[in-house]
Amino acid sequence: MEPPKRLRTTAGDAETPSGERGEAGSAVDVSVVMPVYNASCWLDECLQAISEQDFTGSMELSVYDDASTDDSRIVVEGWRERLEARGISVLISGHSSAQPRGVGYAKNKAISQSCGKYLCFQDADDVMLHQRVRLQYEVSVLHPNSLIGCRVQRLPEGSTERYTRWINTISQDQLVTQVFTSHGPTVVMPTWFCSKNWFLKVGPFDEGGKGVPEDLLFFYQSLRRGGGLSRVDQCLLVYRYHEKAATHSVTEETIWKLRVDYLQERVLSQWESFTIWNAGKQGRKLYRCLSWANQKKVKAFCDVDYNKIQKGFYTYEESKEIPKPKVPILHYRAASAPFIICVKLDMTGGVLEQNLNSLQLKEGTDYYHFN
Repeated sequence: MEPPKRLRTTAGDAETPSGERGEAGSAVDVSVVMPVYNASCWLDECLQAISEQDFTGSMELSVYDDASTDDSRIVVEGWRERLEARGISVLISGHSSAQPRGVGYAKNKAISQSCGKYLCFQDADDVMLHQRVRLQYEVSVLHPNSLIGCRVQRLPEGSTERYTRWINTISQDQLVTQVFTSHGPTVVMPTWFCSKNWFLKVGPFDEGGKGVPEDLLFFYQSLRRGGGLSRVDQCLLVYRYHEKAATHSVTEETIWKLRVDYLQERVLSQWESFTIWNAGKQGRKLYRCLSWANQKKVKAFCDVDYNKIQKGFYTYEESKEIPKPKVPILHYRAASAPFIICVKLDMTGGVLEQNLNSLQLKEGTDYYHFN
């Protein structure tokens, strides 16, 4: 692929991409979409990996700099010739306002200036393995209305051990059934690959800025639109964990509310009654956060804790109803499906999983995991 020539133009505090399209303005096969904010310490490794992709189609790198105060822009510019020598065209733009406008905004800008038929999302602090674009592209062509993910290697090794194991081991069916858990999207954002047409049908990303889980909002919206989920069962990304990551700005309560709302919309609205598995703190919190109509559908809590079961029922003291609602607390073997499971996965030494298996229930029909 003959690398196109580049021009730089500016307008206000935002730049148009520092490049122009080929003669016909034709699309490339894949745009690597990369928002950047103060990422200079990771960029060399990240960009080196992009330059080493074994994908034989046409590629471009679309970067949007969200008011970095370090030399991120200079580092990316320094890679332009090397990337273009590999046939990867480079688009760089950004703004220099006093404050960053957030990950959602930067992703949207990087996508709007791109011309790829498919989008490969890349965080500036992560590293793609050399076959990532090729393997995810092959799956995405077959599933153009899906978000395609992959397995990951977490760095530093051992950080977020349960989360990493979950990312890599949930089954294809569980990519759909476990979308309500506290882990967030079952296809994790740093691994996303999709057709641009699908992104345009679902998106754009929420631009609320810091504290907004733009990935989870988009993920749920994609599912609402009938989008599919798939994962390449190979490790294609080194997924870095560090305290400056944007995900740490999102509060647990923000995520909790979105999950509860989506659970009510997609599952509880279809059920006439159900049991909450966990009569403890998390189960009771879920109950209190449900709509009045869905609270009425809770026929029981269930648990394995003898002390909780001995109490006989949970009284919703905060309710304005008279008398206060009372919900029975049963042993899980005395309770009936369907269940919303409010016990964390992979935290009970296998006891929860064994108990569920003993009941011979089907995930996604008889129960959903919420925690």
